[in-house]
Amino acid sequence: MELTLEDIDITRLTKANLVEILVGKLGLNKRESAELVDAFFSIMSDKLVAGEEVKLTDFAAFQVRSKTSRPGRNPRTGAAVEISGRRVVTFQAGPKLKARLQSSVQ
Repeated sequence: MELTLEDIDITRLTKANLVEILVGKLGLNKRESAELVDAFFSIMSDKLVAGEEVKLTDFAAFQVRSKTSRPGRNPRTGAAVEISGRRVVTFQAGPKLKARLQSSVQ
């Protein structure tokens, strides 16, 4: 049975949708599929928390970037505030994803 995203009534891609796709494409049962999806995201999260880059070849790269504190302004009151430093995850599309996105532009 060939299952695609179009076969599933979704408005957004969720872990549950990914589990359904794996059940349909690979023939795994739901428990195995859920464990696979959870393991994938757990590994990805652990690597990012450790400050490592996660590359999904031909799709994208996720990197952790440290932002320093900076001056800001409260938009409601106009008062100056200090925006604290933090770590953020950045997403960079890979070449094949970029090509697919550009080919769909009309």
